[in-house]
Amino acid sequence: MIKSRILISGGGTGGHIYPAISIAEKLTEANKNFEILFVGARNKMEMRIIPKYGYKILGLWISGLNRNLLNLKSIINNVLLPFKLIISIFQSILIILKFKPNIVIGTGGYASAPVLFSANLLQIKTVIQEQNSYPGITNKILSSKASKVFVAYENMDKFFSKQKIIFSGNPVRTNIHSKKDGFEKALKYFGLNSNCKTLFVIGGSLGSKEINKSIFSILDYLDFLNLQVIWQCGKIYYDDYKSKVNNVNIKLFDFIHNIDLAYQAADFIISRSGASVISELSIVGKPVIFIPSPNVAENHQLKNALYYQKKKLAFLVEEKNLKDQLPNLIIEIFNNGSVLDEIIQQQNQYSDKNVYKNIDHILKEITDEKN
Repeated sequence: MIKSRILISGGGTGGHIYPAISIAEKLTEANKNFEILFVGARNKMEMRIIPKYGYKILGLWISGLNRNLLNLKSIINNVLLPFKLIISIFQSILIILKFKPNIVIGTGGYASAPVLFSANLLQIKTVIQEQNSYPGITNKILSSKASKVFVAYENMDKFFSKQKIIFSGNPVRTNIHSKKDGFEKALKYFGLNSNCKTLFVIGGSLGSKEINKSIFSILDYLDFLNLQVIWQCGKIYYDDYKSKVNNVNIKLFDFIHNIDLAYQAADFIISRSGASVISELSIVGKPVIFIPSPNVAENHQLKNALYYQKKKLAFLVEEKNLKDQLPNLIIEIFNNGSVLDEIIQQQNQYSDKNVYKNIDHILKEITDEKN
Protein backbone atom coordinates (compact mmCIF):
# COMPACT_ATOMS: atom_id res chain seq x y z
CA MET A 1 0.00 0.00 0.00
CA ILE A 2 1.32 3.47 -0.92
CA LYS A 3 1.73 5.67 2.12
CA SER A 4 -0.07 9.00 2.28
CA ARG A 5 2.42 11.71 3.21
CA ILE A 6 1.20 14.52 5.45
CA LEU A 7 3.15 17.69 6.15
CA ILE A 8 2.16 19.58 9.31
CA SER A 9 3.41 23.06 10.11
CA GLY A 10 2.79 25.00 13.31
CA GLY A 11 4.76 26.35 16.24
CA GLY A 12 6.14 29.27 18.16
CA THR A 13 3.95 28.56 21.18
CA GLY A 14 2.31 25.52 22.73
CA GLY A 15 -1.03 26.79 21.39
CA HIS A 16 0.13 25.95 17.87
CA ILE A 17 2.40 23.00 18.66
CA TYR A 18 0.10 20.77 20.69
CA PRO A 19 -2.86 20.89 18.28
CA ALA A 20 -0.41 19.81 15.56
CA ILE A 21 0.82 16.94 17.72
CA SER A 22 -2.77 15.97 18.53
CA ILE A 23 -3.69 15.79 14.85
CA ALA A 24 -0.62 13.68 14.10
CA GLU A 25 -1.41 11.31 16.99
CA LYS A 26 -4.96 10.75 15.83
CA LEU A 27 -3.99 10.30 12.20
CA THR A 28 -1.33 7.69 12.94
CA GLU A 29 -3.71 5.98 15.34
CA ALA A 30 -6.36 5.80 12.61
CA ASN A 31 -4.01 4.77 9.81
CA LYS A 32 -0.47 3.46 10.26
CA ASN A 33 0.22 4.19 6.59
CA PHE A 34 0.26 7.94 7.16
CA GLU A 35 3.84 9.25 6.95
CA ILE A 36 4.10 12.54 8.82
CA LEU A 37 6.71 15.30 8.67
CA PHE A 38 6.64 18.51 10.73
CA VAL A 39 8.06 21.87 9.69
CA GLY A 40 8.70 24.54 12.31
CA ALA A 41 10.76 27.67 12.94
CA ARG A 42 14.45 27.16 13.65
CA ASN A 43 15.41 27.64 17.33
CA LYS A 44 11.78 27.76 18.48
CA MET A 45 10.27 25.41 21.06
CA GLU A 46 8.68 23.07 18.49
CA MET A 47 12.17 21.94 17.47
CA ARG A 48 12.59 20.50 21.00
CA ILE A 49 9.05 19.29 21.69
CA ILE A 50 8.03 17.55 18.44
CA PRO A 51 10.88 14.95 18.45
CA LYS A 52 9.88 13.90 21.99
CA TYR A 53 6.64 12.62 20.47
CA GLY A 54 8.51 10.55 17.90
CA TYR A 55 8.06 12.78 14.84
CA LYS A 56 10.67 14.26 12.53
CA ILE A 57 10.78 18.05 12.20
CA LEU A 58 12.66 20.42 9.91
CA GLY A 59 13.31 24.06 10.76
CA LEU A 60 12.91 27.20 8.64
CA TRP A 61 14.80 30.47 9.07
CA ILE A 62 11.71 32.47 10.02
CA SER A 63 10.49 34.60 12.90
CA GLY A 64 7.66 36.98 13.69
CA LEU A 65 7.48 40.75 13.76
CA ASN A 66 8.85 42.08 17.05
CA ARG A 67 6.88 45.05 18.39
CA ASN A 68 9.56 46.15 20.86
CA LEU A 69 11.16 48.89 18.76
CA LEU A 70 13.34 50.13 21.63
CA ASN A 71 15.47 47.01 21.50
CA LEU A 72 18.33 46.91 18.95
CA LYS A 73 18.03 43.14 18.54
CA SER A 74 14.31 43.52 17.76
CA ILE A 75 14.98 46.23 15.19
CA ILE A 76 17.59 44.05 13.44
CA ASN A 77 15.18 41.10 13.49
CA ASN A 78 12.45 43.21 11.86
CA VAL A 79 14.83 44.48 9.17
CA LEU A 80 15.79 40.87 8.36
CA LEU A 81 12.19 39.64 8.35
CA PRO A 82 11.50 40.11 4.58
CA PHE A 83 14.71 38.23 3.74
CA LYS A 84 13.80 35.47 6.21
CA LEU A 85 10.38 35.15 4.64
CA ILE A 86 11.77 34.83 1.11
CA ILE A 87 14.37 32.27 2.20
CA SER A 88 11.82 30.29 4.22
CA ILE A 89 9.56 30.10 1.15
CA PHE A 90 12.43 28.64 -0.89
CA GLN A 91 13.19 26.22 1.97
CA SER A 92 9.52 25.21 2.10
CA ILE A 93 9.38 24.61 -1.65
CA LEU A 94 12.44 22.34 -1.45
CA ILE A 95 10.98 20.41 1.50
CA ILE A 96 7.66 19.92 -0.29
CA LEU A 97 9.31 18.83 -3.55
CA LYS A 98 11.42 16.28 -1.69
CA PHE A 99 8.73 14.97 0.70
CA LYS A 100 5.90 15.04 -1.87
CA PRO A 101 3.01 15.39 0.63
CA ASN A 102 -0.56 14.56 -0.32
CA ILE A 103 -1.71 17.36 1.93
CA VAL A 104 -0.28 20.17 4.07
CA ILE A 105 -1.87 21.09 7.41
CA GLY A 106 -1.27 24.47 9.05
CA THR A 107 -1.95 25.03 12.74
CA GLY A 108 -0.53 28.55 12.96
CA GLY A 109 2.80 30.05 13.99
CA TYR A 110 5.73 31.58 12.15
CA ALA A 111 6.51 28.61 9.90
CA SER A 112 2.92 27.91 8.91
CA ALA A 113 2.61 30.86 6.53
CA PRO A 114 5.56 30.14 4.17
CA VAL A 115 4.81 26.41 4.20
CA LEU A 116 1.15 26.78 3.24
CA PHE A 117 1.96 29.53 0.75
CA SER A 118 4.53 27.27 -0.94
CA ALA A 119 2.13 24.32 -0.97
CA ASN A 120 -0.46 26.48 -2.71
CA LEU A 121 2.14 27.55 -5.29
CA LEU A 122 2.89 23.88 -5.98
CA GLN A 123 -0.84 23.03 -6.09
CA ILE A 124 -0.72 20.75 -3.05
CA LYS A 125 -3.94 20.53 -1.05
CA THR A 126 -3.89 22.51 2.18
CA VAL A 127 -6.10 22.68 5.26
CA ILE A 128 -6.04 25.13 8.15
CA GLN A 129 -6.76 24.39 11.79
CA GLU A 130 -7.83 27.69 13.37
CA GLN A 131 -7.89 27.45 17.16
CA ASN A 132 -9.12 30.93 18.04
CA SER A 133 -12.45 32.73 17.96
CA TYR A 134 -10.76 35.55 16.03
CA PRO A 135 -8.27 34.39 13.37
CA GLY A 136 -5.11 36.20 12.47
CA ILE A 137 -4.63 37.89 9.11
CA THR A 138 -2.32 35.12 7.83
CA ASN A 139 -4.95 32.40 8.14
CA LYS A 140 -7.59 34.67 6.62
CA ILE A 141 -5.39 35.12 3.55
CA LEU A 142 -4.27 31.48 3.30
CA SER A 143 -7.83 30.19 3.68
CA SER A 144 -8.69 31.41 0.17
CA LYS A 145 -6.62 28.54 -1.25
CA ALA A 146 -7.31 25.96 1.50
CA SER A 147 -9.53 22.94 0.89
CA LYS A 148 -10.98 23.01 4.42
CA VAL A 149 -10.79 25.20 7.50
CA PHE A 150 -11.31 23.43 10.83
CA VAL A 151 -12.69 25.73 13.53
CA ALA A 152 -13.63 25.52 17.20
CA TYR A 153 -16.00 28.46 17.50
CA GLU A 154 -19.38 29.34 16.07
CA ASN A 155 -20.01 32.06 13.45
CA MET A 156 -16.58 31.73 11.84
CA ASP A 157 -18.12 32.32 8.42
CA LYS A 158 -17.44 36.00 9.17
CA PHE A 159 -13.79 35.21 8.40
CA PHE A 160 -13.78 32.11 6.19
CA SER A 161 -15.82 30.73 3.32
CA LYS A 162 -18.86 28.94 4.75
CA GLN A 163 -18.40 26.07 2.29
CA LYS A 164 -14.91 25.34 3.63
CA ILE A 165 -15.64 25.47 7.36
CA ILE A 166 -15.70 22.26 9.41
CA PHE A 167 -16.81 22.82 13.02
CA SER A 168 -14.52 20.24 14.61
CA GLY A 169 -13.41 21.70 17.92
CA ASN A 170 -9.76 22.07 18.82
CA PRO A 171 -7.50 19.00 18.80
CA VAL A 172 -6.47 17.95 22.31
CA ARG A 173 -3.60 15.67 23.29
CA THR A 174 -4.74 12.16 24.13
CA ASN A 175 -3.10 12.21 27.58
CA ILE A 176 -5.30 15.14 28.68
CA HIS A 177 -8.39 12.98 29.00
CA SER A 178 -9.21 11.93 32.55
CA LYS A 179 -7.73 8.72 33.96
CA LYS A 180 -9.08 6.81 36.92
CA ASP A 181 -5.75 6.71 38.74
CA GLY A 182 -4.71 10.19 37.63
CA PHE A 183 -5.24 12.04 40.91
CA GLU A 184 -3.15 9.75 43.13
CA LYS A 185 -0.44 9.51 40.49
CA ALA A 186 -0.38 13.30 40.17
CA LEU A 187 -0.08 13.89 43.92
CA LYS A 188 2.87 11.51 44.09
CA TYR A 189 4.51 13.03 41.00
CA PHE A 190 4.45 16.58 42.41
CA GLY A 191 4.94 15.60 46.07
CA LEU A 192 1.61 17.09 47.16
CA ASN A 193 -0.43 16.68 50.33
CA SER A 194 -3.82 15.04 49.70
CA ASN A 195 -5.34 17.01 52.61
CA CYS A 196 -4.68 20.41 50.99
CA LYS A 197 -6.26 22.03 47.97
CA THR A 198 -4.04 22.68 44.97
CA LEU A 199 -3.84 25.67 42.63
CA PHE A 200 -2.19 25.21 39.25
CA VAL A 201 -0.78 28.37 37.64
CA ILE A 202 0.22 28.28 33.98
CA GLY A 203 1.12 31.49 32.18
CA GLY A 204 1.35 29.93 28.74
CA SER A 205 4.14 27.72 27.41
CA LEU A 206 6.63 30.62 27.53
CA GLY A 207 5.54 32.00 30.90
CA SER A 208 3.97 35.35 31.77
CA LYS A 209 5.78 38.23 33.46
CA GLU A 210 2.57 39.80 34.83
CA ILE A 211 1.01 36.56 36.09
CA ASN A 212 4.29 35.61 37.76
CA LYS A 213 4.53 39.01 39.49
CA SER A 214 0.94 38.73 40.67
CA ILE A 215 1.31 35.20 42.05
CA PHE A 216 4.58 36.07 43.78
CA SER A 217 2.93 39.08 45.45
CA ILE A 218 0.21 36.89 47.05
CA LEU A 219 2.26 33.86 48.07
CA ASP A 220 1.77 34.67 51.77
CA TYR A 221 -1.97 34.94 51.17
CA LEU A 222 -2.03 31.54 49.41
CA ASP A 223 -0.03 30.08 52.29
CA PHE A 224 -2.59 31.52 54.74
CA LEU A 225 -5.32 29.67 52.78
CA ASN A 226 -3.21 26.49 53.07
CA LEU A 227 -3.09 26.22 49.29
CA GLN A 228 -0.47 24.18 47.49
CA VAL A 229 0.68 25.72 44.21
CA ILE A 230 2.00 24.07 41.05
CA TRP A 231 3.53 27.03 39.24
CA GLN A 232 4.83 26.93 35.67
CA CYS A 233 6.63 30.28 35.45
CA GLY A 234 8.48 29.90 32.13
CA LYS A 235 12.11 29.29 31.28
CA ILE A 236 13.25 32.93 31.24
CA TYR A 237 11.73 33.63 34.68
CA TYR A 238 12.62 30.36 36.41
CA ASP A 239 16.06 31.18 37.87
CA ASP A 240 14.85 34.48 39.30
CA TYR A 241 11.84 32.97 41.09
CA LYS A 242 13.72 29.85 42.17
CA SER A 243 16.06 32.08 44.16
CA LYS A 244 13.10 33.86 45.81
CA VAL A 245 10.67 31.01 46.53
CA ASN A 246 11.53 28.73 49.46
CA ASN A 247 8.08 27.52 50.53
CA VAL A 248 7.75 23.70 50.31
CA ASN A 249 4.11 24.11 49.26
CA ILE A 250 5.15 25.98 46.09
CA LYS A 251 6.20 23.59 43.32
CA LEU A 252 8.01 25.80 40.81
CA PHE A 253 8.75 24.67 37.23
CA ASP A 254 10.07 26.33 34.10
CA PHE A 255 7.96 24.00 31.94
CA ILE A 256 5.76 21.00 32.72
CA HIS A 257 5.85 18.24 30.11
CA ASN A 258 3.38 16.01 31.98
CA ILE A 259 0.75 18.72 32.10
CA ASP A 260 -2.02 16.12 32.29
CA LEU A 261 -0.80 15.29 35.82
CA ALA A 262 -0.87 18.98 36.80
CA TYR A 263 -4.46 19.19 35.58
CA GLN A 264 -5.33 16.05 37.55
CA ALA A 265 -3.76 17.34 40.76
CA ALA A 266 -5.36 20.79 40.62
CA ASP A 267 -8.55 21.81 42.39
CA PHE A 268 -8.62 24.97 40.33
CA ILE A 269 -6.44 26.62 37.73
CA ILE A 270 -5.13 30.04 36.69
CA SER A 271 -4.25 30.18 33.00
CA ARG A 272 -3.76 32.25 29.89
CA SER A 273 -6.64 31.90 27.43
CA GLY A 274 -5.02 30.65 24.26
CA ALA A 275 -7.44 28.45 22.35
CA SER A 276 -5.46 25.24 22.80
CA VAL A 277 -5.30 25.43 26.60
CA ILE A 278 -8.98 26.45 26.74
CA SER A 279 -9.92 23.29 24.88
CA GLU A 280 -7.81 21.18 27.22
CA LEU A 281 -9.31 22.79 30.30
CA SER A 282 -12.87 22.29 29.07
CA ILE A 283 -12.14 18.56 28.99
CA VAL A 284 -10.34 18.55 32.35
CA GLY A 285 -13.45 19.94 34.05
CA LYS A 286 -11.85 22.16 36.70
CA PRO A 287 -12.72 25.75 37.71
CA VAL A 288 -10.50 28.17 35.78
CA ILE A 289 -9.52 31.82 36.07
CA PHE A 290 -8.49 33.04 32.62
CA ILE A 291 -5.99 35.92 32.45
CA PRO A 292 -5.74 36.81 28.74
CA SER A 293 -2.48 38.03 27.30
CA PRO A 294 -2.95 41.56 25.93
CA ASN A 295 0.12 41.16 23.71
CA VAL A 296 -1.33 38.90 21.02
CA ALA A 297 -2.68 39.53 17.53
CA GLU A 298 -6.21 40.95 17.41
CA ASN A 299 -6.42 40.56 21.21
CA HIS A 300 -7.76 37.07 20.50
CA GLN A 301 -7.10 35.72 24.01
CA LEU A 302 -9.52 38.23 25.52
CA LYS A 303 -12.11 37.30 22.89
CA ASN A 304 -11.60 33.60 23.70
CA ALA A 305 -12.00 34.20 27.44
CA LEU A 306 -15.07 36.42 27.01
CA TYR A 307 -16.71 33.67 24.94
CA TYR A 308 -16.26 31.17 27.79
CA GLN A 309 -17.16 33.66 30.51
CA LYS A 310 -20.48 34.48 28.80
CA LYS A 311 -21.31 30.78 28.71
CA LYS A 312 -20.46 30.60 32.45
CA LEU A 313 -17.65 28.15 31.77
CA ALA A 314 -14.86 30.12 33.45
CA PHE A 315 -13.88 33.27 35.34
CA LEU A 316 -12.04 36.17 33.71
CA VAL A 317 -9.55 38.69 35.10
CA GLU A 318 -7.74 41.10 32.81
CA GLU A 319 -4.08 41.85 33.51
CA LYS A 320 -4.82 45.47 34.41
CA ASN A 321 -7.12 44.26 37.21
CA LEU A 322 -4.92 41.51 38.66
CA LYS A 323 -3.91 43.35 41.83
CA ASP A 324 -7.48 44.25 42.81
CA GLN A 325 -9.47 41.26 41.56
CA LEU A 326 -7.32 38.12 41.71
CA PRO A 327 -7.07 37.63 45.52
CA ASN A 328 -10.83 38.17 45.96
CA LEU A 329 -11.66 35.75 43.16
CA ILE A 330 -9.35 33.08 44.58
CA ILE A 331 -11.08 33.25 47.96
CA GLU A 332 -14.50 33.14 46.26
CA ILE A 333 -13.55 29.99 44.37
CA PHE A 334 -11.88 28.50 47.44
CA ASN A 335 -14.98 28.92 49.62
CA ASN A 336 -17.95 28.69 47.26
CA GLY A 337 -18.64 25.05 46.42
CA SER A 338 -21.94 25.74 44.60
CA VAL A 339 -20.25 28.10 42.13
CA LEU A 340 -17.60 25.49 41.42
CA ASP A 341 -20.18 22.76 40.88
CA GLU A 342 -22.07 24.96 38.41
CA ILE A 343 -18.90 25.75 36.44
CA ILE A 344 -17.87 22.09 36.26
CA GLN A 345 -21.37 21.00 35.21
CA GLN A 346 -21.40 23.60 32.42
CA GLN A 347 -17.96 22.50 31.24
CA ASN A 348 -19.01 18.84 31.12
CA GLN A 349 -22.01 19.72 28.98
CA TYR A 350 -20.04 21.94 26.63
CA SER A 351 -16.92 19.82 26.23
CA ASP A 352 -16.69 17.85 22.99
CA LYS A 353 -14.48 14.85 23.63
CA ASN A 354 -14.91 13.56 20.07
CA VAL A 355 -13.53 16.53 18.18
CA TYR A 356 -11.48 14.28 15.91
CA LYS A 357 -14.39 12.54 14.21
CA ASN A 358 -14.78 15.16 11.47
CA ILE A 359 -11.03 15.76 11.19
CA ASP A 360 -10.29 12.06 10.64
CA HIS A 361 -13.12 11.72 8.15
CA ILE A 362 -12.27 14.79 6.09
CA LEU A 363 -8.52 14.16 6.08
CA LYS A 364 -9.07 10.62 4.86
CA GLU A 365 -11.22 12.02 2.08
CA ILE A 366 -8.77 14.65 0.88
CA THR A 367 -5.61 12.55 1.27
CA ASP A 368 -7.08 9.69 -0.72
CA GLU A 369 -5.17 9.78 -4.00
CA LYS A 370 -8.17 8.30 -5.77
CA ASN A 371 -10.23 11.47 -5.12
